[in-house]
Amino acid sequence: MRHFPIFLDLRDRLVVVVGGGPIAERKIALVSQSGARIRIVAPALTHALSAARDSGGLEHVAREFEPADVDGARLVIAATSDLTVNRAVAMAADRRGIVVNVVDDLELSTGILPAIVDRSPIIVAVSTGGTAPALARRIRARIETVVDESVGRFAAFAAAWRGRIRAAIPDLSARRRFYDWLVDGPVAGLVRHARMEAASELLAGELARGEAAGGGDPAGSVALVGAGPGDPGLLTLNALRALQGADVVLHDRLVSREVLALARREADLVEVGKSGQGHSVAQAAINELMLEHVRAGRRVVRLKGGDPFVFGRGGEELQFLRAHGVRYEVVPGVTAALACGAYAGIPLTHRDHSGSVRFVTAHCRESLDATDWRGLAAARETLAVYMGVAMLPVLRTELLRHGRAPLTPVAFVENGSRPEQRVLVGTLDDVEALAAREQVGSPALLIVGEVAALAEDLHWFGAAPVVARRLADPDRDAA
Repeated sequence: MRHFPIFLDLRDRLVVVVGGGPIAERKIALVSQSGARIRIVAPALTHALSAARDSGGLEHVAREFEPADVDGARLVIAATSDLTVNRAVAMAADRRGIVVNVVDDLELSTGILPAIVDRSPIIVAVSTGGTAPALARRIRARIETVVDESVGRFAAFAAAWRGRIRAAIPDLSARRRFYDWLVDGPVAGLVRHARMEAASELLAGELARGEAAGGGDPAGSVALVGAGPGDPGLLTLNALRALQGADVVLHDRLVSREVLALARREADLVEVGKSGQGHSVAQAAINELMLEHVRAGRRVVRLKGGDPFVFGRGGEELQFLRAHGVRYEVVPGVTAALACGAYAGIPLTHRDHSGSVRFVTAHCRESLDATDWRGLAAARETLAVYMGVAMLPVLRTELLRHGRAPLTPVAFVENGSRPEQRVLVGTLDDVEALAAREQVGSPALLIVGEVAALAEDLHWFGAAPVVARRLADPDRDAA
């Protein structure tokens, strides 16, 4: 470890920056967040630095650098493009025992300015020893997706309660268990959503309870999370945080392995998917399984493909949890229609072709019997049909019978957003023949409407679409 990590208190301390160009401007913007007194030594300044000087935000010594300029400084930054000047700054600082950072010159520096994630009072600094600053920035970006702004809010909240917690729980082991509950439990969730009053009330109540203060088992919770269609890059930050904090993940059959790999390593992964064919887990059994884990004090993620509130029975599961007094939250996901359309190059609405879009499910005969076919057959409307492959004969027949044109473009998007994605484009009249010939399988979304034909020109992801020119006799429609 050549560079020992340390955090300097620069508040009201002198920081000397030599150089007045764009590089110095960026470094000053970073250091000024610490509350330091900043002195710039440079013959000229950028417009932004001149404005900061004129407003009293920093001191400017308008001349070339002299060694005495660093006297009394806690930190010195050399930010010029002149190697001779940078070397003089480094020597002057080193002789006085002052930490110096020379921008882009590791050998002259005794200190490195790291990539910083600021969630005050939580600060995370990432350094590669000055060898790969671009990599440090990438690592910082990844940390920022996990350590969001609510972490700083929670740290300040916990600090405000520290004295009362210490007084209420004098035993060190018990206090550690309580802090585990505080960090992982419902109080942290309330603070994350900025419900500070509710968090304070809950914490005060738990401190008043001897068993909670002694580190008793906390109540479990459920996060109903949308996993999107398969590409892990489509997960929201809140979904990622929920997965990385889970004790158990109850997931649908079609949730991709790449998404499941983002769950906390110690979490139990349990498939509870429902399927039209083969093994299925009844909804009642899924509900009871959630309740069992919650009563054991576990943090449960109920992970659903797409969005849990779009044909995902999320509302039913929340009604069950509410009836049993279970604490829950909902993390939306990218629903299949949006993702499949985007990854296939099919805009669901388009000024020239479609002014509206309907989401339709066709997973069972009962849902089709209650369908407004006349409305679905209207022109200039896009239909996004979930789970429609098995019901294609009925879909085709009813749409044609209620007036949808036989040559209306259709597109299947199979395994949308995944590496194995396939897009098949045809017409409504030939949709059954297309699906049978290409052996379309689940998961697949059917898009009906003029916009479906745009996949041929606008596709960008995966293999080019398979475009089936009319399979039936083209003279039939003219007859």
